[in-house]
Amino acid sequence: MSLRIYNTAARRKEDFTPREPGKVALYVCGPTVYNYIHIGNARTFLSFDVIRRYLQWRGFEVTFVQNITDIDDKIINRAAEEGKAPAEIAAFYTKAFIDEMHALGVEDPTLRPRATESIGDMIALIERLIKRGHAYESGGDVYFAVRSWPGYGQLSGRALDELQSGARVEVSELKRDPLDFTLWKAAKPGEPFWDSPWGQGRPGWHIECSAMSERDLGLPIDIHGGGGDLIFPHHENERAQAEAATGTTFVNYWMHGGMLNINDEKMSKSLGNFLLLHEVLEHYEPAVLRLLMLQTHYRSPLDFSDARLEEAKAALERLRGFVSLVEWRISFAANPDKGVPLSQATEAARAKFTLEMDDDFNTAGALAALFELMRATNVWLDAHQGELGEDECANLAEVAATMCELLGVLGIDLIAGGSGSDQRADEDEQAQSLLVQRTEARAAKDWARADALRDELDKLGYVIEDTPQGPRLVRT
Repeated sequence: MSLRIYNTAARRKEDFTPREPGKVALYVCGPTVYNYIHIGNARTFLSFDVIRRYLQWRGFEVTFVQNITDIDDKIINRAAEEGKAPAEIAAFYTKAFIDEMHALGVEDPTLRPRATESIGDMIALIERLIKRGHAYESGGDVYFAVRSWPGYGQLSGRALDELQSGARVEVSELKRDPLDFTLWKAAKPGEPFWDSPWGQGRPGWHIECSAMSERDLGLPIDIHGGGGDLIFPHHENERAQAEAATGTTFVNYWMHGGMLNINDEKMSKSLGNFLLLHEVLEHYEPAVLRLLMLQTHYRSPLDFSDARLEEAKAALERLRGFVSLVEWRISFAANPDKGVPLSQATEAARAKFTLEMDDDFNTAGALAALFELMRATNVWLDAHQGELGEDECANLAEVAATMCELLGVLGIDLIAGGSGSDQRADEDEQAQSLLVQRTEARAAKDWARADALRDELDKLGYVIEDTPQGPRLVRT
């Protein structure tokens, strides 16, 4: 099966054919840096991190561009509220965003252009639009003439006649048509500005992505992604101005993620359920959050709750415990091979993982394949309680390596354990020491000491499992 992607513009899954064999040009809209990002933002960035990782794992060379909007009304308003310069606000929250992405295990893009560093490219694009008759200057502002471009509305599936003035579009007396959107804003007193052919001002929000995409990736882009809330007007406007200016296709595959709800309700500040990413990461390690989000297909709505976080935390511990068990059993190799290979189950899991991810990056199905491999291996281990032969140990090692490799494609590192891994390693070392002391106490028939050590292990979050090969620790 070839890789298939759901294309928002076509409203169907399509076989993926990059513009250049073996290479992918990927653009994902980045944050407007006026606040910390919320978990809805985090879901989008995490989803495209996994998409990029998988494309690379499949052998593609990916050039990934993600912008930073560091000049915008929201930044200016936040600066006024705090009595700071807009550049100071933007710099603070840009660093916060990058730090939080690193904490979540999201890899840096190939390029991270900033709006304030791309003003010249935006001005040049606006000039082309004016020259082609798709934009006009009015009172120091410049607007895109929506009705001048026949393709407007095709991405979002909206007809011009159905779009009403004021419905997510800015109303202004300077516009020739209420549907026209801003490309350049004339400077207001006290606001940051740049010189332009139309006077001092700053760019509108939509123009930056079109300018950066063309400059850094060339057109057409293979994949352009973002949250579903960006389809209209942001991506519709990006597409219109880019194609009107260049006369060529802007994007071959449009990808959009589903919305995130909190306890079955839309996340909203007014409802008091607005969660910031760094707040969640204060209580849960990144691998838990990744596992929770990846259990739902990126295009589907995701319900986020404390209960689901706890379920993901427990599932992560099962995965870690499983790999630990496999590695522990491998250490007991002595008898000849019993002739019950696990290689078929491992190959089936790898094939299923690839099949699911090739089907529009279905992480939920990919994870299910790995949990099935874990289940099949546990059944096999239960049936083979004695010492294992070399061939069996090799098959078990392949199981553990496959689990770690494929979970790594999803950005879930079982070995390092993500945030807090140093503390976890210290706890594991302490627990192993206590287990050795307990074993010695039992050998000396000091039952009171052995029971006390078992209680200490219980407080650390470990239980002792007695097996034919001896006692082993299981983290609860």
